[in-house]
Amino acid sequence: MPSPRHVTLMTVAERAGVSKTTASDALRSSGRVSPETRALVREAAAELGYVPNGSARHLRRGSTGAIGLHVPEVLTRSDYYMRFVFGVVEATAAHDHDLTLITSGPAARVPRVDGLILGDPLSGDPIVERLMGAGLPTVTCERFRGTGRADGVVLSDHAAMLGDLLDHLGERGAARPALVVAGGESDWAANVRRGYVRWCAGRRLEPAVATVPFDAPHDDVHDAARRLLDTDPRPDALVCAPAGAAAELLPVLRKAGRRVGADLLLASCVDGPSMRSADPPVTAIDLRPREAGEACARLLFDLLAGEAGPGAERLHPIDLVVRASTRGPG
Repeated sequence: MPSPRHVTLMTVAERAGVSKTTASDALRSSGRVSPETRALVREAAAELGYVPNGSARHLRRGSTGAIGLHVPEVLTRSDYYMRFVFGVVEATAAHDHDLTLITSGPAARVPRVDGLILGDPLSGDPIVERLMGAGLPTVTCERFRGTGRADGVVLSDHAAMLGDLLDHLGERGAARPALVVAGGESDWAANVRRGYVRWCAGRRLEPAVATVPFDAPHDDVHDAARRLLDTDPRPDALVCAPAGAAAELLPVLRKAGRRVGADLLLASCVDGPSMRSADPPVTAIDLRPREAGEACARLLFDLLAGEAGPGAERLHPIDLVVRASTRGPG
């Protein structure tokens, strides 16, 4: 039997008859490993006297053993970003790294990490600009619209999905949909707007768009929706891009005398618990944020390992979830 100091993860994997990745997942209780396989790997590790030494491994290969993650400041009130972070955390742990969360603010700095992940990087954000210019391998979720280019991008076709959503509204009787969306500092918001304008152009409709800040407070979104509802011709559908906004608008719409799901169809560009539990439940685009976070982390580790090259792009699938808020008249 090998002495403990010569036992590696590969030694454990060979003893258990599994791959190195499966052995790592089993020992870390991550990934999709059956209870039987996990028990087999741990039994092999115990027999061999295997003791992981992550710090020593990182020192040997000149690595900090950590990656950095930056997301917009709306993190604490956004289900989307919380789930995105959990996805990054899970994938980072599976790669035997720690995660450093980078906040915005005057005291923010570039941390000592092997690489960076930026979720929805906003152009004009000085911290994002600093991170993009740090010279570290960088992956963004959606493209960065400011100065600098990421080494890798995980992106979704939001314009096409917005077209699918509008087609659904048209099939349910809507002829004059309106849109509440953030400005162009976010690539996601810019693509949502592009999909809406393109759809309207294809039907010779005048776009009805209200723009709010990316992190707009509820009152700003409410005011934007009221302005749209007062336009002529009167909208018969409302699409809300900001996360959580559609559900928060329900009382406003009722006060305005609109019957959601009947004379006004309502949809959200971001799904979440508030959409599912609303009355009526709100049709929404499921951006699958946890899987997006995992995809960003996997791409960054592929870049660090040389298994992906600079300029790599990976498409992240998203889905339309139809609910009662767009059932239409009848």
